[in-house]
Amino acid sequence: MNERAVMMGRMFLLLGLILLLPFAILMQILRVNVIEGDGLRQLWSSQAIETISIPAQRGNIYDANGSLLATNIVNYKVAVDPLAPGTTTEQLHTVARVLSEHTGRNAAFYRNRIQNASPRSRYIVLERSIGVTAYEDLRELGYRGVILEEEYRRNYSFGSLSAHTLGFVNHNTDGMAGLESRYNTLLKGTDGLQQVRKDRQNRIFAYVGAPRKMPRQGYSLHTTIDAFIQAITEEELEAGIRRHQAKYGTAIVMDPKTGAIKAMANYPTYDPNNPAGSETSNRRNFAVADIIEPGSTFKLVTAIAAVEQGVVDFDEIFETPADGRRTIFGQMMRDHDPLGDVTFTEAIAKSSNIATSEIAMRMDPTVFYQYARNMGFGTPTNIDLPNELGGRLQRPFEWSRVTLPWMSIGYEVQTTPIQILQVYAAFANGGKMMRPFVVDRITDELGNTIEQTRPGMVRRIAKPQTIEKLMPVFEAVVSDSGTAGWAAVDGLRIAGKTGTAQKFIDGRYRAAYRASFAGFFPVEDPAYVMLVILDEPRTSIFGGFTAGSIFREIAARVAGLDRELNQAQAPQIFAETGASYVPRVEGLKISDARALLSAKRIAARTSGTGTFVIEQIPAAGEEINGNTAVKMKLGEVIPDSIPDGFARIPDLRGMNMRQATSLLLSKGLDIETIGSGTIYTQFPREGDLMRKGRTVTVRGMARPMQEAATVAAN
Repeated sequence: MNERAVMMGRMFLLLGLILLLPFAILMQILRVNVIEGDGLRQLWSSQAIETISIPAQRGNIYDANGSLLATNIVNYKVAVDPLAPGTTTEQLHTVARVLSEHTGRNAAFYRNRIQNASPRSRYIVLERSIGVTAYEDLRELGYRGVILEEEYRRNYSFGSLSAHTLGFVNHNTDGMAGLESRYNTLLKGTDGLQQVRKDRQNRIFAYVGAPRKMPRQGYSLHTTIDAFIQAITEEELEAGIRRHQAKYGTAIVMDPKTGAIKAMANYPTYDPNNPAGSETSNRRNFAVADIIEPGSTFKLVTAIAAVEQGVVDFDEIFETPADGRRTIFGQMMRDHDPLGDVTFTEAIAKSSNIATSEIAMRMDPTVFYQYARNMGFGTPTNIDLPNELGGRLQRPFEWSRVTLPWMSIGYEVQTTPIQILQVYAAFANGGKMMRPFVVDRITDELGNTIEQTRPGMVRRIAKPQTIEKLMPVFEAVVSDSGTAGWAAVDGLRIAGKTGTAQKFIDGRYRAAYRASFAGFFPVEDPAYVMLVILDEPRTSIFGGFTAGSIFREIAARVAGLDRELNQAQAPQIFAETGASYVPRVEGLKISDARALLSAKRIAARTSGTGTFVIEQIPAAGEEINGNTAVKMKLGEVIPDSIPDGFARIPDLRGMNMRQATSLLLSKGLDIETIGSGTIYTQFPREGDLMRKGRTVTVRGMARPMQEAATVAAN
């Protein structure tokens, strides 16, 4: 009986345990789904759902005419995974063949790259940059082992054009200099977010209904830079630096009425598409970040202060020593030449240091300091570019006995080129100083204006009557008797001031100089103010000859772009761009070279055989008379290779629209014409490389009737 009871007890216990198991499972299900369900579901979501970013596109940068200066382009990279399921050797050979058809490389090149890779490699890069057509053809193959990737990079449409103003980006497309840096946050935009699922192998999958926050695409900048004026400024600055054998140089063009920067050039320059390919110093924007002593361009401050303080009479005669030297508080001051007796106007026009310092010493140092400070020296202009320096203007309590006379001629004061330009712009604008700026407006991806720059007046630097009195004085500088005769342009009234400043190096002044010229035109209604500075020119230390001659070349061409000025400048422009200057024909096909020379009414002679011109005499740019023929040596070797898909821009100046259109179309380029008649300027400039299918813009105007009649008679 006891044994039977024990057995039954065990059976009931076992049965109870068996019945308890479903109950326990039911309770566990209840706990998981009801009691702790929310917490467990949240834990699962945090482990299985991940958020990835949706990259925003960086905004574009445009010039004042709407030309695209900086944008984003896509690079397509192709790789293969030989170990992907279903991938066969035949498929890999097909990929190699398709790539070969688009890149020109032998298919064996890609097969060898695959065979020489590690047997375990699952990512073998075949090409880092392929065209859209190649990308589409490879994608249509549908092979699982083909890996196609899109990579966006920043592209600067015209290479080095306006490089120091635009700046460049790093590998993360973050701005590192110029506008790219100053407006980086606005250009970059804000990345979006998207939820995705992740499996046990950490593979990511999209799923229907996943929350998504779309990116805010980067804003675009519309600048005040005029690509035509910028190209002219860069071209003439480079030519002038080479001609005068200077170390480097800066040129800035600005609208004095608004402060809008039309061009800002430095040479040497760099290509923002490949900033690492040039020296670091070449990437420095000297126009805003170079501290210099201004030299005689600072005499504008002295002249304005003297006239407003009534310490000078325009008819007053200043007696300067016969040897051009005077000792002032124990230090020798010199004029560049003995000038004898000069009036106030002549003291400025001929740049007499002795007379200018004598005028300055009639003023109280504190008053003179206030005028210099009022004209912006010692403070930044607040231009919308990074790395601007404010310069240094000593306060009167820091001055020595010789500070006032030497400061009056541009020494013992440190400034930037943009500060000098701002002062001359204020002088040209009737005394109203405007803040310089580069970005005119900011727009979103739909073209809506987010921010508009309104020209801002900083202060008035002088009374209108003072400006009116001094205008003829500074116009006299650009005359045969002034120091800037080399800056004169026939038919165009120009006013300005030359500067020659000895450089302060290692604690003392050395026999090294900076030459400069600041000026504006036309005097009757100034539309452009310009500053040119050269560092250590070797042909001459004087700003009138070196910087002034560069100013003249830029001014003549810029005036030709202005509809209100080009009629007066037409004879001069045609004289400069007519048949008296030899165009570059090296590298052209003989047929194109003959057409170009014929359009410019230049005779041609050939020697040798071949398709291309490999040598020309005289060289491009040399002046010839109407009886001289250009000798062209023919051959089959092109002097410098032109990448596939590109064409070299010919010199179109002096041609009519029909001839230029025919020549450009033969090279695979389109043309945009502004005006009619004979071409007097073009963009891009001669010799640049441009991708086929893009547009060359030319400006033309009818020759004056008198000139046309002369041509017809001949």
